Amino acid sequence: MSESHENLRSSSYFWPAEWHPHDATWISWPHNPKTWPGRMEPIPDAFERFIRTLAEVEPVHVLAGPAEAAREAHKRLDGAKNVRLFDFATNDCWVRDYGPTFVIESETGKVVGVHWVYTAWGGKYPPFDEDAKNGARICEAMGIPRVASPLVCEGGGLETDGEGTLLTTTSCLQSASRNPERSPAWITQHLSEMLGVTKVIWLEGTELDGDDTDGHIDQLARFVAPGRVVVAARGIEVDTNIESLQSMKQQLSEVTDARGRKLELIDLPTPPPRWINGQRVPESYCNFYIANGIVLVPTFQHRPSDERAIGILKEQFPYHRIVPLDAADMIWGLGAFHCGSQQQPRCAREEMGVRSEESASFNPYAAG
Repeated sequence: MSESHENLRSSSYFWPAEWHPHDATWISWPHNPKTWPGRMEPIPDAFERFIRTLAEVEPVHVLAGPAEAAREAHKRLDGAKNVRLFDFATNDCWVRDYGPTFVIESETGKVVGVHWVYTAWGGKYPPFDEDAKNGARICEAMGIPRVASPLVCEGGGLETDGEGTLLTTTSCLQSASRNPERSPAWITQHLSEMLGVTKVIWLEGTELDGDDTDGHIDQLARFVAPGRVVVAARGIEVDTNIESLQSMKQQLSEVTDARGRKLELIDLPTPPPRWINGQRVPESYCNFYIANGIVLVPTFQHRPSDERAIGILKEQFPYHRIVPLDAADMIWGLGAFHCGSQQQPRCAREEMGVRSEESASFNPYAAG
């Protein structure tokens, strides 16, 4: 069963939902062949499409990586409109997990970067020393204040509605490979202090087959509006993910959010199982990314399920343009567009929890 915690101590920070207007999106240029063993060749093209698509609607900041990768990134992207490259070394491309989580300081409205401890998903993929430094590098480059957290945490394990509710999983943050000496109560309170959330909903026993993150929430359940969540659901009758996905939905049906609302749950069926080199790949349409005025949706070259997912997300984001983008090669690295991006929100023009007219246009479901 899930656990939820509320009445947490107050925080000076506010973590806006992903649909809050962005100043920029951060992406890391791919270069590690171990991430896509035997299938590296199409990946730079896939990331270039990803970057150029986002650059049509907002600035994109790209970590160019080590020397050879940086040369390729500059060759492809120098001169691209709305794209800025940073010559920071990286070990891998999953900036969602090692980049800072950007929050807004309630009193000043200024953006602050929360820099978690990064250990490559519990030490699974060394070396990760350069990636672990990039939260600090990003904040320094942008002149953004940084708060260093002692919590081992990845950004893909956190999901918010922008109104004080946090979704996460026990299998990530409470795992022995990440925070063995931290009690659940301490982790919950620390998340509240770092992110300004007032209720943390912990989900248990939820993980897609083939996933190497120990159950990141951004593959499983995503807010599409306050009080409304799309949940990964079985796409066919026989699938090894069925039990965990049904359990997740049941847990979500039993909780309320920070404002006391029962969650409205919308099924987002997963594609049929697919294997590459004998390994199941964790394909999920929940790995979409919300940018300024668009929602970038991963597709997996299975037309019936791709079209169904696109239709569902069109219904959930009537004020955004839905942009399908092929992720069939990218997913061999066990992540898609949300895993490969990190939003930097625009400075707030209003008090915490009260949206400006501009922000409200990106969240038409917000109550006044």
